Amino acid sequence: MRDEPVGRDRSRWAWTISGGRCSACPLHDAPHGVRCKELVTVVAPDSGPWPIRRLTGSRSSVSEQIIQPRTLRGFTDILPAAGQHRRRMIMAIEDVFTSFGFDPIQTPAVEYAEILKGKGGAESDKQMFEFEDQGGRAVALRFDLTVPLARFVAQHHARLTLPLRAFNIGYVWRGERPQRGRYREFLQCDADIIGDTGVTADAEILSIIQTALLRMEIGPLVLRLNNRRILNGLLENLRLGDRIVAVLRALDKIDKIGPGGVVAELGGVGVSSAAVDRILAVVGCRQQTNEQTLARMAELVGASAEGEAGLAEVRQVLDLVAAATGRSDLVRFDPSIVRGLDYYTGVVFEVMHEWAPEVGSIGGGGRYDNLSGLYTARKLPGVGGTIGVSRILSALEGLDRLPKSGRQRTLVVVTRGPECDSVALAGIAAAVRATGTFDVDLFPARDAKHGAQMKYADSRGARYVLTLDPEGTVSVKDLVSGMRTASSVTGAADLLAKWEAER
Repeated sequence: MRDEPVGRDRSRWAWTISGGRCSACPLHDAPHGVRCKELVTVVAPDSGPWPIRRLTGSRSSVSEQIIQPRTLRGFTDILPAAGQHRRRMIMAIEDVFTSFGFDPIQTPAVEYAEILKGKGGAESDKQMFEFEDQGGRAVALRFDLTVPLARFVAQHHARLTLPLRAFNIGYVWRGERPQRGRYREFLQCDADIIGDTGVTADAEILSIIQTALLRMEIGPLVLRLNNRRILNGLLENLRLGDRIVAVLRALDKIDKIGPGGVVAELGGVGVSSAAVDRILAVVGCRQQTNEQTLARMAELVGASAEGEAGLAEVRQVLDLVAAATGRSDLVRFDPSIVRGLDYYTGVVFEVMHEWAPEVGSIGGGGRYDNLSGLYTARKLPGVGGTIGVSRILSALEGLDRLPKSGRQRTLVVVTRGPECDSVALAGIAAAVRATGTFDVDLFPARDAKHGAQMKYADSRGARYVLTLDPEGTVSVKDLVSGMRTASSVTGAADLLAKWEAER
């Protein structure tokens, strides 16, 4: 590297670095500079007159210390606006879950690998994040919240009241190929009923998921419902009872690989072409109405006790959900829904956002009567559903439906002048906050100009700004209507509460 004097100045260095990124002053240990592509202005130490030099040549050793800020593929940050909207969605979900009598629980993100492996199928095992901990134990990150719940119930059933109605909200991890709405780390909100085999529990799960999604006001939805017993009965009639898991795994990929890909996979496990045609006819027989689909399915399934039982359960669930929610238009009987996880045994469903089908299902679930039996001799049948918050956020972002501010309460910014009373300002902010109606941001910088503080309030989506005037009064401004008035320090909170109630 060479340096070229270009002038003298008491406070600043300026230079360009060719062939590399600018970062810090190469002549001092402290990083005085600000990164840019070509030119960096550096505030040098206060001592002595400092010449300005232009540096050219190879990348400096200091710049190589800068670590590029980035995230792993399949992982994502959540910025404040999306974070506020996510918080509102979670609050709505929790409120609905508790209104149905469900209690919150929590399970660890990391489990013994043997707890998780082999429970969801070969695909889940392949996508699992496994590692050896410092104690030499084989552990893994959970790939869903259902398998840990089954372990949880088996471990603590003596201390639980059954049937257990529980919900769990947490992150899960899968090493699948990232794409829009599909991450390797994502947030799920699960509600489950353990210890009840009745179809009423199945309907309760669909009702709670539907109610929560409607409360979130995210756009048009459809819940696509099926029952594994219908397909099991069909496959038994086709003498494919020993290949049920393989067939269902292939059918679950139909949206990804298409009918041709499914035909190839089924042929690979020894399913005849005649049987393939029959299977595809069943999964593709959805009609315009639920009644028409049920009637057509009854013809195709044939004389199968298992299949007939599955159809009867679908009818009951449809009736019960309509009665519980007051709506019969959102749940559609769709024989193509099978769900890819091996532990499902009965009702299965998926939720789609009709404006963003490309993100895949934003929720789903089903019945799993045998999962807890892997951890205990006690029979603990279950049924559950999940809401995929991460996918919903992705769908809303793609639709440009994320609000600029997702706050539940109105934001108030309290600004400050150069010689204002900080104690009085803190008291004003506390009084407004104590009303329970507002979120209050007390601007921290003492030397910021009032215009900059107003711009800050506007960019944060604040509705009101309070300013302590030199005379000791409080200026109250509505940034939307432009209305402004003065108030006493003690009356500012009441005035804001009145304004908010009247708008």
